[in-house]
Amino acid sequence: MEHRLVALLAAAAIAALALGGCGAVPRDSALSESQLRSDYKGAPAPLAKLFHEQNELLSGGTSAFERELRALRGYPVVVNQWASWCDNCREEFAIFQKVAPLFAHKVAFLGDDVNDHGGASWLKKFPLSFPSYNDPDTSIARVLGLLSDVAPVTYFYNRQGKEVYPHAGPYLSVASLEHDIRLYLGA
Repeated sequence: MEHRLVALLAAAAIAALALGGCGAVPRDSALSESQLRSDYKGAPAPLAKLFHEQNELLSGGTSAFERELRALRGYPVVVNQWASWCDNCREEFAIFQKVAPLFAHKVAFLGDDVNDHGGASWLKKFPLSFPSYNDPDTSIARVLGLLSDVAPVTYFYNRQGKEVYPHAGPYLSVASLEHDIRLYLGA
């Protein structure tokens, strides 16, 4: 009887811990600075430039963003549209923290922080190994496509700079984002 009570209490404690994590702020899954430097070492100059702008919230609006996309021609590009107020965006940050360094030598990553006043402070807590553009009026999001009022959305651009796939909603696993990068970008 005592063993059953201990087992029941243990199961209840595990369930409480699991439920306590639902909807919670994600844990920071960013790699250490030394690991990131190692992952990006020897990356082509346009991709290394993005690493050197890691975690920055860049200004310049649509013209700066489009200039960046043109500069990245020849490389596949993943653009993640996010906002710190968006729970789904916040939850998928850990996935982008892990996946971007895996493709450091092949694929460019950019962020689009839409309609957000807390993006800079969010990035201090949950850094990315690539820059994001500040998009307070969703002008960049409108350039990106039909899903400009939705977050998160991840856009995939081929080497020629043509959008090949928009993924609406959050990525729920590293494997699903890796799968789509390989499928739509051949990386």
